[in-house]
Amino acid sequence: MYSHNMVGANDIEAARKFYDATFQAIGGKPAIQDDKGRLIYMHNGGIFMVTAPIDGQPATVGNGCTIGFAMENPEQAKAWHDAGVAAGGTSIEDPPGVREGGFGQLYLAYLRDPSGNKLCALHRVV
Repeated sequence: MYSHNMVGANDIEAARKFYDATFQAIGGKPAIQDDKGRLIYMHNGGIFMVTAPIDGQPATVGNGCTIGFAMENPEQAKAWHDAGVAAGGTSIEDPPGVREGGFGQLYLAYLRDPSGNKLCALHRVV
């Protein structure tokens, strides 16, 4: 359904530090940077990009927007979360853990990146 996700950042180097750490924590590689200065992460068939807004205005977060990353297990989600906090992110919502809901049991861990974008690591507990 999706081809890619992209978020805006006001400080590309802070974003690189954060996203390099979170992607490496789950087996991904550091960013490649294109000729427009965008950071590109390719992992498990998906593409995630970080950019300064092309209109020259400050990057802002989407109110109500969350970008979710699929995790192989709870340990991977926790490693992602911990790497993000260590690299300048902010832990938000409840602490990482299992939550019950309409989708069954989910292991969830939430972060805000250095620009304030809301991210979630998700593992479906079977």
